[in-house]
Amino acid sequence: MRAMIRPSTLRGRRWLLMALWVWTAMAWIGNAAAANITVVGLFPNMAVVRVDGHQHVLHVGDATPGGVKLISADSQAAVLEVNGKQQRFTLGDQISTQFKAPKQATAQIWPDTNGMYMTTGSIDGNTVDFVIDTGATWVSMNERQARQLGIDFRYRGTPKAMSTANGIVRVYQVTLDTVQVGDITVHNVTAAVHEGGSPPITLLGMSFLSQVEMQHKGDMLELKSKY
Repeated sequence: MRAMIRPSTLRGRRWLLMALWVWTAMAWIGNAAAANITVVGLFPNMAVVRVDGHQHVLHVGDATPGGVKLISADSQAAVLEVNGKQQRFTLGDQISTQFKAPKQATAQIWPDTNGMYMTTGSIDGNTVDFVIDTGATWVSMNERQARQLGIDFRYRGTPKAMSTANGIVRVYQVTLDTVQVGDITVHNVTAAVHEGGSPPITLLGMSFLSQVEMQHKGDMLELKSKY
């Protein structure tokens, strides 16, 4: 004999499932919106920040995956940007806030007639033409480009030997304050300055690209900030 389920039983189950779904959704929304932020370590230009139990080591200009950004820090206090507002934290200070993660910054790049992904961006606020090169370990430029950008690589840089398609070459390793492409800005980017005239155009290498998300949409290459 087939077991019969009464309509009243079905209605009861539907109400129970609906109640559980609403409770789960509300709990998820509450957890996603609220953030507990605590500064647990302070150093010159660096801070250790705990957000909802997850610890992050931030240098000035860095941000957590949720978008809490370190503006400045010393041994006394840190200034954090939360929801677009800057707040001063001393060691152990904690706030609970309704936190909104910032919209992801993006850059959209189309290939040229040779299939190369080229774009215009900036280094330390100066306009630069880039070619996307996932085979380049660092952002790379020639010495003339470096001088035009005001980079004193022989004084600031560290001599290195780098393997390239043309063999082992001498470069100077430097750190760029900012590299910007589209709406995306990455801080403290390692770069190589090559002696001579190669590469003829600045290579946007993995020292920048590893810090963004890359996705092809048809022919177009889209870069997105990770936070």
